[in-house]
Amino acid sequence: MLELVIDSRAASLTPGMEVKRILPFRQRRMVGPFIFMDHAGPVESLVSPPSNMDVLPHPHIGLSTVSYLFGGEVTHRDSLGVEQIIRPGEVNWMTAGSGIAHSERFESPSALAGGLEMIQTWVALPEKDEEAAPSFANYTPDQLPVYTDKGIWMRLIAGDAYGLKSKVNTNSPLFYLHVVLQKGAPFALPKEHEERGFYIVKGIVEIAGHTYTEGKMLVFTKGVDPLVVAQVETTLMLLGGEPLGQRFIWWNFVSSRKERIEQAKDDWKHGRFILPPNDHEEFIPLPDDKSKPAGSAPSPEPLS
Repeated sequence: MLELVIDSRAASLTPGMEVKRILPFRQRRMVGPFIFMDHAGPVESLVSPPSNMDVLPHPHIGLSTVSYLFGGEVTHRDSLGVEQIIRPGEVNWMTAGSGIAHSERFESPSALAGGLEMIQTWVALPEKDEEAAPSFANYTPDQLPVYTDKGIWMRLIAGDAYGLKSKVNTNSPLFYLHVVLQKGAPFALPKEHEERGFYIVKGIVEIAGHTYTEGKMLVFTKGVDPLVVAQVETTLMLLGGEPLGQRFIWWNFVSSRKERIEQAKDDWKHGRFILPPNDHEEFIPLPDDKSKPAGSAPSPEPLS
């Protein structure tokens, strides 16, 4: 059965970048290993100045960030020295592990071509990988499996589902898909994983006589096989996988141990993180426990 409907909430990454925040949610902290989800855009006109959209260098530990664009471009820079322009349909998979800093800037003239729209998720790491060396990989659309059927198009971003397997390197069993349904198309969730849900990017779906609109995430109980029918052309992001157990989140830090987050806070405050070598003139300062600056994640609370 349908376990929960999550309404996205308005949040601000920067003065010029408003987003819809889906995860974490007070009643459902994680879906599989997915601990965070934002939907940015569509943004079709530059703010003034354009740099107000930029997310300055900031740190992460204990997770992988996954950026996926429907339109526009984002320039990623990180403390490994990577500089990568992310384009629609590509997968940017950055694993923070023991610690990494990165920035996301919208400096290319084509950054808003076709309207900037992006989904960013965080995937928590298994305990054995929380202190792994940081890494980065970019995957182009031709590296990702695509499946089509009558009224259905889907791209497997990561993991495995519907008999497909992605080449994207992950640390735990999961699935993550971009799905487009034409009006009237029936659709079913993958059965391979314990926790499953989907976010409605745009459109309307019907399940058991009830309709659900864009900006909502639907989470389902284990073993349920709901019939999803698109009422109009609809775009979904499906995600889930095997649960990892309790996690704590504070700002941009995720860990199974509270004391590790405290260490990360102290490391960022005292400059022990390496900044991106080609983007180190400015950065987001550590917030105090009562504030949430631009680019911040939710306040520190246990996740289970």
